[in-house]
Amino acid sequence: MGKILITGSNGFLGSRLCKYLSANHRVIAPLHSEMDFTDIGQVADIFQKETPVLVIHCGAVSDIKTCEKDQDFSHRINVVGTENIAKICHEYHSKMIFCSSDQIYFQKSGMEKHTEDEKVNPANVYGKQKLEAEEICFRLCSDAVCLRLTWMYDFMNYHKNEHKDLFRNIVTAVENGNRISYPVFDYRGITYVQYVLENIEKAFSLPGGIYNFGSENDKNTYETVKAVLNFVGESNYDITPNTEAFSDHPRNIKMDNSKLKHFRIEFPNTIQGLKECAIQYNNCRNKV
Repeated sequence: MGKILITGSNGFLGSRLCKYLSANHRVIAPLHSEMDFTDIGQVADIFQKETPVLVIHCGAVSDIKTCEKDQDFSHRINVVGTENIAKICHEYHSKMIFCSSDQIYFQKSGMEKHTEDEKVNPANVYGKQKLEAEEICFRLCSDAVCLRLTWMYDFMNYHKNEHKDLFRNIVTAVENGNRISYPVFDYRGITYVQYVLENIEKAFSLPGGIYNFGSENDKNTYETVKAVLNFVGESNYDITPNTEAFSDHPRNIKMDNSKLKHFRIEFPNTIQGLKECAIQYNNCRNKV
């Protein structure tokens, strides 16, 4: 395969993809100072110089509060930036893999798992922007692959200022003796980032379309966190169930991976992933 261009290479997923894929591929990972993808001219310059055959577009404003607070800023990055990447991918015949989000599924009644072909109505700005970006991708690149990712986690930091995730939030709280409370009316898949890395190359050959790309989970968030505490040897740690959040309308963003499994791509479920992540975390902790 020719060169792979990865945007958002200093982010949570992008940084890990760069390291993982560099072992077997030629990876181009321009920093913001080298390619601001909200500037289509800068995107075109990089493509003209490097001519990537595949682009993994990870760059985004993924913090939900930031998207709500500064919608113009997040729209410029999440939507306009994606449009620029898609336009140049089409011009250079580069395959585009767009990292989308399960937040697109946020608002729906019922507790069944979400499928890629259902009608969606995102409840927050981030989800709405990701949906708009998906639609732009397919309008400009009919063979684009949109991966709807869940919340991801790892047992270690790649960067000093890297944002925390569910797993590290929990173990940090335990280390500091802080109180823990998580909602019981919240259902979502949460994915060990290592599984995304291990499956990403299989996504290169997927036909154009939308794919749920992460771990399935039947547990609520409170039950999920209880499992983490058990896996890290803290089964007796005090955790309070939050019975107020989403109580009037339980949040369900669980994804159905049936379509992905048709292409022989499978993810262990959330509990299995947390167990494996905890093993890695415990091994590192015991070496210290």
